[in-house]
Amino acid sequence: MESESDIKSTPRGFHCTLCNVHLPNKPSLDQHVKGRKHQTLSTVRNTRKSQEQHSVFVSCIKPHISQTDLAEYFQQFGPVSDVIMDKDKGVFAIVQFSETDSIQATLSCVEHQMKGLKVRVKPREKKEFKLIPKKKNNSQNLQQVLDRLKPELCQQPCVNAQMQYVVERCELGENEKKARGLLVQLLQEVFIEFFPDSQIMPFGSSVNTFGIHSCDLDLFLDLENTKVFQARAKSTTGQAGEGMSDDGRSEDSILSDIDLSSASPDEVLELVAAILRRCVPSVHKVHVVSSARLPVVKFHHRELNLQGDITINNRLAVRNTRFLQLCSGMEGRLRPLVYTVRYWAKQKQLAGNPSGAGPLLNNYALSLLIIFYLQNCEPPVLPTVDQLKDMACEEEECVIEGWNCTFPSQPIAVPPSKNTQDLCTLLAGFFSFYAKFDFASSVISVREGRTLPITDFLCQNKGEEAMQEEQPTKPHHTGPRLGPLNLLDPFELSHNVAGNLNERSHHSFQKECLEAEKYCRSLQYQRKSTKGKSWGLVRLFTPHGDVPCAKTEQLTISIPFKSALLPEVLRKQLHMAGDGFRLLWFQKVCSAVEGVFQSVLGCHLAPSTDTVFSEDSAVDAVEEMESTSASFNTSTNDSCDSVEYPDETSPLGTTVVGSKRPLSSGSDVSVSPQGKKPRLARKGKPEFPQWIWVQKHIVWAGRRKVRRELIKDTDSRPEGSCMELESQVTAHMVEKEPALKDPLKFKVQPQMVGGTESTKAVLKFEPSNDKAGVFRDFFHFLEAFLPKMVETLLEKEVGSG
Repeated sequence: MESESDIKSTPRGFHCTLCNVHLPNKPSLDQHVKGRKHQTLSTVRNTRKSQEQHSVFVSCIKPHISQTDLAEYFQQFGPVSDVIMDKDKGVFAIVQFSETDSIQATLSCVEHQMKGLKVRVKPREKKEFKLIPKKKNNSQNLQQVLDRLKPELCQQPCVNAQMQYVVERCELGENEKKARGLLVQLLQEVFIEFFPDSQIMPFGSSVNTFGIHSCDLDLFLDLENTKVFQARAKSTTGQAGEGMSDDGRSEDSILSDIDLSSASPDEVLELVAAILRRCVPSVHKVHVVSSARLPVVKFHHRELNLQGDITINNRLAVRNTRFLQLCSGMEGRLRPLVYTVRYWAKQKQLAGNPSGAGPLLNNYALSLLIIFYLQNCEPPVLPTVDQLKDMACEEEECVIEGWNCTFPSQPIAVPPSKNTQDLCTLLAGFFSFYAKFDFASSVISVREGRTLPITDFLCQNKGEEAMQEEQPTKPHHTGPRLGPLNLLDPFELSHNVAGNLNERSHHSFQKECLEAEKYCRSLQYQRKSTKGKSWGLVRLFTPHGDVPCAKTEQLTISIPFKSALLPEVLRKQLHMAGDGFRLLWFQKVCSAVEGVFQSVLGCHLAPSTDTVFSEDSAVDAVEEMESTSASFNTSTNDSCDSVEYPDETSPLGTTVVGSKRPLSSGSDVSVSPQGKKPRLARKGKPEFPQWIWVQKHIVWAGRRKVRRELIKDTDSRPEGSCMELESQVTAHMVEKEPALKDPLKFKVQPQMVGGTESTKAVLKFEPSNDKAGVFRDFFHFLEAFLPKMVETLLEKEVGSG
C-alpha cells in the first residue's frame, strides 16, 4: 500500500515521489516499481522507519558513560539491539530495542539515573524519508570552474606552460597530504586495537602522484597477519604469552566473534563499518557497498570534508598505484598530460562517475589510455610492462593472486626515453591517436604495449587458454568483460578497466577526441592570442553548453560491432575467421538487415534485380576485397565511401601541430586532384550492392500500442527483442490500416567501416519516392528499431543454425 502512495498521476503520465522519477505510461511505471532503484529505496525507508519505531533518544549524558553502561541500564526495560552514541561530543545516544513494548516501558518511567547522573529520555523524532539528489556537473557549473582558471591560463606564454599550470592548480597541496596522512595514522591506531598486526595502506589518487583536491581516500586493510595471529591464538587454547595482554583483550572483544579465515568479505566489512561508526571521531555516513566488483566500506570525514573507501581484498590496486608512481617518476611529461586530459574529460562530461558507479571513464582508465598512447609514440615515451618486468632484479619479483606484478622499484633502473616531443605536441597526438582508433575490434594491452585482436577473446575457452600460457603461475580466471572499449589492467589480465562504459559514453569519447584533434591543428591552439582572446587549453576545456548540436543532413544508421552482445556460436565463428572477422560479421549483419525489412516490416524489394542485395553478391564483394588488397585501410574523412583495413600493427606517426592530415597509405600521390574520378573507379574499393525497398503501409506509427494489445502483458520484453512478435504486430497493422496511395520507395546502401575507427556497419538511406511525406517519420523509427532488431535476428540465426 505504501508503494501506491508514492505514485502520483500527472497530465503526462506518473510521478514516483520516492525516487523523484517521471514515467510516461503504465508499463513503464510497473517496470520502475519492480526495478532495483525503487526496491532499494523502499527497503531503506522501511528499515529506517522500523528503527525509529524501536528507538528512544537519550540526552544529557557525560563522556564517561559508555555504550556498555547504556545497554546495561536500558536492558531492564527490554532487550536492547543496538546503542548508537555521539562519538564526537558524547552528549547524546540512540537506544534501539528489539520490541516496541520496551519503548512504552522506558517512557513511562518518570526519572532515569545512571551512575548518579540524571538523563533525559524521549521518543525518537520521526523524520520523513527523502531522496537527496546527486549533484550533476551541468555545463553552467563546468563553465564557472573554467572561468576561475581562464585568466591565468591565457597569460601563460605557451601550451606547455598552460599544462604545467593546470598541474599546479589541481594537484594535492602539502597540507592536504599531511591531513590525509594523519587520518591514515589514526585509522591504523584504531584498527590495530581490533585487528592485531593489521596494516592499512593508502592507494589510488591520494598517493599515485595524480591526486586532485577533494579526491577520495582509498584504503586497503591488510588482514593477512591478523589471520596468522588469530590462528596462533586459537592454537594456544587460551594461554597468552608475555607482552600479549593488550592483543589478547582485542582477541577476546572482537576477533572471538568472527573467524577471519572463514568469514565472508561482507561479514568482515560490516565489522569494519561498526568500528568506524563507534571509534573514529568525525567519521559519519558509514555504509557497506557489497554490490561493487570489490566490496568496500564508504565513509565521510566531517572535519576534512573527505570521502573514503576501505577494502580488504584489493592488494592488486596497491601494486597498480606503485606502477603509476614509477611511470610518473621516470617520465616528467606524464603528470602534465594526465592532469590535462583528466580535466578535459571532466569538462566534456566523459569522466567522473558520481558515487563510483556509472557509464563514464574513471581516472585510472584515463591514465592507462595515456600510458598506452605514450608506449606507441615513435620513439616510445614509456616502456611496456613486459619490458619493465625484464628490467627488474630478482629481489623485486612480485606475484599477487597468481598475476605477475614485477617491475623495478626505482625509476633510475629504467633508461630515459629518446622521445623529445614537447607537451603541446604529445597532447595533440593523444587526441589524434584515439580519434581514429578501432576500439570495437581491439583489446588494449598496456602490458604488451599493443592492441590484441578481439577475436582472441570472443571464444572464451581460447582466451582463457592464452592467458593461462601467459601466466602459468596464476589460478584459473575467466576472460575480461568485453564492451565498447576494452582496456586490460596491466597486471590483472582478466579485468577490463573500462568495462563499465556503454555505447553512448564510448561514442562521446571518440567524438570529443575527433573534435579536439581538429582544434589542435589550428593556430588558436598553438599560438597565444595577441588580442586577449581565449587560446590553447582554454578553448579545449570549454564545455559544450546545453544547446544540442545540429544533426547531420546525411541519413545514416550505424550498427556497431558489439562483441559483448554476440551469441557464443557467432563468437566462435568470428574467432575462427581471424583477421577476416569484419567481413564475416558484415555479411551476417546485411543478411539480418534484409530479414528485418522483408520479414518483420513487410517491405518488398523493387523489381530491378541488378540492385538487389543477395548473399552471393555479398560474398562476391568480400572476395573482391580480399583478392585486390592485402591490407585494408579506411579513411576517417571518407569512411563511408571505401572499405579497407590496416595491417595488424599500425605505427603511430608523429603529430605536428598545425600540419595538414597526411594522405592515407592507400592514396596514390601521383594522381592530381582532377584525377579523383579514376581513383574511385579503381579496383580494391568495391561498392556493395544496394537495396531498393517499397513500403505500402505505415507500420511504425502506434506500433507500441498494437504490440501491448497483442500480448496483454505489462512485464514484456523491450521492442525489437522478438522477431515473431514484431512480425505479428506488422501483420495486424497491415490488416487494420489502409495502404498508402503512393507507396514509399527508398534506397539502402550498406557499407563497412573499420580499421582506423571503430568497426561498424553503416546504412545510407535515400528516399526515391515519398509523395506521402512519411519517410522522415519512418527513418526516425528505424534509428532505434533497426539496430535492436538486427541483434535479435543475429542471435536467432545463429541459434537455429
